Amino acid sequence: MIKKSFSFSSATVNYLFNADFSYLETLVSKDSAVIVTDENVFRKHQKKFKGWKTISIPSGEQYKVQSTVDTIIQQLIDLGADRKTTLIGVGGGVITDITGYVAGVFMRGIKCGFVPTSILAMVDAAIGGKNGIDVGLYKNMVGLIRQPEFLLYDFSLLKSLPKEEWVNGFAEVIKHACIKDAPMFKLLEENKLSYFQKDFTVLAKLIQRNALLKTKVVVEDEFENADRKLLNFGHTIGHAVENLYTIPHGHAVSIGMGAACKFSEQITGFKESARVINVLKQYGLPPQLDFDKDETFRILKSDKKKSNQGINYVLLNKVGKATVVPLPFEQIQSLINKL
Repeated sequence: MIKKSFSFSSATVNYLFNADFSYLETLVSKDSAVIVTDENVFRKHQKKFKGWKTISIPSGEQYKVQSTVDTIIQQLIDLGADRKTTLIGVGGGVITDITGYVAGVFMRGIKCGFVPTSILAMVDAAIGGKNGIDVGLYKNMVGLIRQPEFLLYDFSLLKSLPKEEWVNGFAEVIKHACIKDAPMFKLLEENKLSYFQKDFTVLAKLIQRNALLKTKVVVEDEFENADRKLLNFGHTIGHAVENLYTIPHGHAVSIGMGAACKFSEQITGFKESARVINVLKQYGLPPQLDFDKDETFRILKSDKKKSNQGINYVLLNKVGKATVVPLPFEQIQSLINKL
């Protein structure tokens, strides 16, 4: 096991790489903890949950809403949870998002920790303290920033991950490479998804590299005033089409990255769109979609990242180097219409 600790403004978070799920008992006692997971994860790993108080919710982004939060809180009350209870989210991005949010509001805040079970959660969703829920078509519209006590990485949990979830997670890996890590982009170019699926040693290194990349960005800019904005690459149009068409998060981000590359060509003079698009396709991701441009723009105008009459848009100067450019809504609409 590799242990690394990072200090944020309100907490120190322990990252436990190559750990086993059973190590959870050394971090928090079963008597003072409640696990939140989803039906799919619970079914696949039922033996691991033995002896733990567990709340299981339906699987899927459509359940990342206030009514699910209310259900979890009612079950916490029924289980006798109090201010000394630690909430542990075991699952993908939906579970870590909603668990962190519940932990932030239940009894005005209790401790939490995460055991991410998907690539997407391991490299992105579980890291950085952003927790929240969706409101209608608007992704993560309600939430808070609250750091978990720990992140436990048990890579064996990925063995039961469906192929589509591997693809989904690699969208965030590709995103990190595009904005901050040109050598990692080259590594992705030179290999295929099957290479990482077959060799868990290589995969563990890749996940740790991504987790530390995102963590470094967040430690330096926890409340998204500067560099953390770069992590939104592909997410502006991505979030709009994700809920409009109920497509997987990774696919939506991929479509958003494809669009952002096209925008970058016109605004920053970016010349490597073909490389990005080829890598997305190589990992089974769609770089474009024939989406409803008017409806997408309407949703995008209510994006939580908006500022006055525009959005701080993440574009690429070159592979491995991103920039934030304030774009007025009129210009964004024009760029979308040209896609």
